[in-house]
Amino acid sequence: MPRIVITHAIKDIDRWLGGRTERVAALPGAVGVTDLVALDGTTNAAVTFEIDDLDAFKSMLSSLPPDVAAQAESHGVIQPMTVYVEA
Repeated sequence: MPRIVITHAIKDIDRWLGGRTERVAALPGAVGVTDLVALDGTTNAAVTFEIDDLDAFKSMLSSLPPDVAAQAESHGVIQPMTVYVEA
C-alpha cells in the first residue's frame, strides 16, 4: 500500500487535532493515520497514512465531496492542500 502525505496550513492546532476521529473516518481504506504538526510552532500540519485503493483516493481528490470539503473547513484547514504519494 502506498504511503500518502498531505500538508496544509491550519487556523488553530487544537481545533485541527480535535477533528482527528472525523478525519480518519473521511479516509476509507486508510491505515496508520498519523497527524503531524510543525515543530517550529507555525500552523502547518500534515497527515500521513497508507491507502489500499490509490485510484479511488485520487478520484476523491479530483472532485472533493462537499461533506469532506466542509469537514476540512470546520477543522480549520487552509487551502491549498499538497498531496504526496510514496514513489
